[in-house]
Amino acid sequence: MENIEHNPTLAEAANAFLSNLPPQERSKTQAEISKFVRWLGSSRQVQDVNPVDVASYGEQIIPSAVKPLKSFLTYIWRKGFSKINLAPHLRARKTSSKTAILQQSSQVRPTLTAQGYARLKAELTSLKNQRSQVIEEIQRAAADKDFRENAPLAAAREQKSYLEGRIKELEATLNLARMVEEDRDTSRAKVGDTVVLRDLSSGKEFIYTLVDPREANPARGKLSVASPLGRVILDKEKGQTVEVDAPAGTFRCHIDNITRANEQEQLQTNRR
Repeated sequence: MENIEHNPTLAEAANAFLSNLPPQERSKTQAEISKFVRWLGSSRQVQDVNPVDVASYGEQIIPSAVKPLKSFLTYIWRKGFSKINLAPHLRARKTSSKTAILQQSSQVRPTLTAQGYARLKAELTSLKNQRSQVIEEIQRAAADKDFRENAPLAAAREQKSYLEGRIKELEATLNLARMVEEDRDTSRAKVGDTVVLRDLSSGKEFIYTLVDPREANPARGKLSVASPLGRVILDKEKGQTVEVDAPAGTFRCHIDNITRANEQEQLQTNRR
């Protein structure tokens, strides 16, 4: 499994990393690696993952998830798949148990773009279909009375558990969601706006659409407003320079442009 191309996708690198682990360690690590890869985009090339992506993901995980992910990030760096050691940029947000309980008990209404709402609704439909298929797999696997080494049954049950959790999460999000208001204040960057950034140290340009954490998808340029970069961009104006404090250092970016959702759609229409 080590025989993979020099510029692999995240999915290929993850499979290579997991294949080298002992079976017991692999079963404990696989779930966290899979979530990380799905969030960033499984078909995304490893070399395209940047420190902001990793730091943004760290805002959404619990401390226990950090160790296996750092091992994976260190692996892709040592293999030469990434020119940057991304491991130091991963750090889970620290919250006290009391704060965590308050966050879980309070229902904060997510603000979604129309595209984000449609995407989450489509994902919910897809997951419900997958759940039906997994239930059938469990029934077939359970027909084997030797449960001692019934790997298919264990795998199917694990997959069903993940699907159930994600389905509940999506249903709660869609039930509470409110859509981005078209007549909102347009003088500063808000959820749903597309922001063009320029890294002042490298000159590299980044384009992100600010979204609710539930809609975040770096592979599609959807940046969570709860991420380190998203927090500093929110409510800023075109022409401002922002600084992002990441575990491995401070990044300075210039906001070159801000466009609204309807303006972005009009630009795309005019280009056709």
